[in-house]
Amino acid sequence: MTRKVGFLYHPAFLKHDTGAAHPERPQRLMMICERLKESGLWQNLTHIAPERVRLDVLSRVHSRHYIEAIERACLQGSAALDADTVVSAGSWEAALRASGAVVAAVDGIFQGKIDSAFCAVRPPGHHALPGQAMGFCLFNNVAIGARYAQEHYPVERVWIVDWDVHHGNSTQAIFEEDPSVLYCSTHQFPFYPGTGAREEQGVGPGRSFTVNVPLPEASKDAEFLRAIQQVILPRAIAFEPQLIFISAGFDAYQNDPLGGLNLTEEAFAQATRFICEVANRYCNGRIISVLEGGYDLKGLSLSVEAHLRVLLENGEQSKHPRSHPASAA
Repeated sequence: MTRKVGFLYHPAFLKHDTGAAHPERPQRLMMICERLKESGLWQNLTHIAPERVRLDVLSRVHSRHYIEAIERACLQGSAALDADTVVSAGSWEAALRASGAVVAAVDGIFQGKIDSAFCAVRPPGHHALPGQAMGFCLFNNVAIGARYAQEHYPVERVWIVDWDVHHGNSTQAIFEEDPSVLYCSTHQFPFYPGTGAREEQGVGPGRSFTVNVPLPEASKDAEFLRAIQQVILPRAIAFEPQLIFISAGFDAYQNDPLGGLNLTEEAFAQATRFICEVANRYCNGRIISVLEGGYDLKGLSLSVEAHLRVLLENGEQSKHPRSHPASAA
């Protein structure tokens, strides 16, 4: 039996024009969709076209002043917010629908329409601070979804797993004092954006609810999966999450031009299996995966396919979860 996996996508995401030479470009999503159609997975997904996120939902994470500044920048038609982050006339619509996709995934899961979801969105989000754009990101899509779930559904404990090659500095900063959100990250270190040291474990009441597992350059599948299995999973099991988000960046792939790790698509598949077992045990398989990085087009599309294949196959085993996550391959 397969799970009903939502695939949240909108053509507006392609209108976020970053320029021909920018690595975070529309072809990323085009390649993903093409690969899923070629592989036969496309017709097995539940396709959902997201609406714009409401501004009151957006403002639970980002300041009103910042939101208005992003809208003004997009209305200019083309603007550079920093050395890496640019917007165009289509970026406002894309950004609102990217966050809206995660909100729609939350609604879909808790209203019984889907079991889990993959949000194929751009711009990405995990570097976007409450009042500052950075690292290709405008709004922190995962953080917005987590806050929305906590405020609209019976969700007290949210686990966020971030396996992007770059540390999710914004997600950590937003939740570092909050014991209701467990943020766990594997990432290349030292590397952009400079955060994510092992010693960064949260602040005040959020102490120990941030778990960073920095990986040295050139780490391969085995090192990544050990980090997930031996460090992150025990913490997640103790936390007993009621909803799981994955900041699913695939720029740790072995050929990615912006990363220095050497993972294969099978590493992402195995990590997904580990997370599914925790989800099956504690929260009825509720996983919302949200695209972050990934800039080698072939590697990105293969990794998303592998990731989604595991989510789709996660049905029957959810009725009989194992006591402990499986051993790393």
